[in-house]
Amino acid sequence: MQKIYVIEDDENIRELVKVALEGYQYEVEPFETAEAALARMEEQVPDLAIFDLMLPGMDGLSAIRIIRGKKELKAIPVIVLTAKDKEYDKVVGLDGGADDYITKPFGVLELAARVRSLLRRAEKGSTTDAGQGQQYGKLRIDQAVREVYMDGNKIVLTYKEYELLLYLIENRMRVVPREELLDKLWDYNADIETRTLDIHIRTLRQKLGEEGGGYIRTVRSVGYRFVAP
Repeated sequence: MQKIYVIEDDENIRELVKVALEGYQYEVEPFETAEAALARMEEQVPDLAIFDLMLPGMDGLSAIRIIRGKKELKAIPVIVLTAKDKEYDKVVGLDGGADDYITKPFGVLELAARVRSLLRRAEKGSTTDAGQGQQYGKLRIDQAVREVYMDGNKIVLTYKEYELLLYLIENRMRVVPREELLDKLWDYNADIETRTLDIHIRTLRQKLGEEGGGYIRTVRSVGYRFVAP
């Protein structure tokens, strides 16, 4: 049974998420603070974590950055659960290391779909043949350790950003439609906010820098294409 940690200071929401996900046969462990969740992760690494951004003590973003900085924890898929609905806050969450976000109030079906999607992608990624590092212009991607380098400098990507980049590279001979990316990488048909993809593309380009970000071309009204020297 896959284990999910839910870090949320609102008891009602915490219990709602717990009961909802247990209904989908997940094992859920709730925490009121980030400190308690991080301490528990030292004992047992979860399959996925759901973080509220506004927490007493350490905030969710700080906790996520700690997770991404630890070798044994950095691969944990993370969903940000927040009452904020401004695009800036979503960008900050994703740029801080989250793989996806859900804005309160949210539906149980949407929550379960996003959890299922991230877990499925993580499981697929862990069983993918490693292969050797591949070079595209100044960009090098090493699937054996899921690491990305731009002009020799290591780029720290979230799980979802890495999957997005890899999918564009694998399909670099064509323009990948937006709908295909949403379907393949998010894998759900709920009332998805299509801005989710735009935000991921934006943060991915920023992390790759001016030259590397230019490898990801926008084809207006269609989608995106990876083009490297």
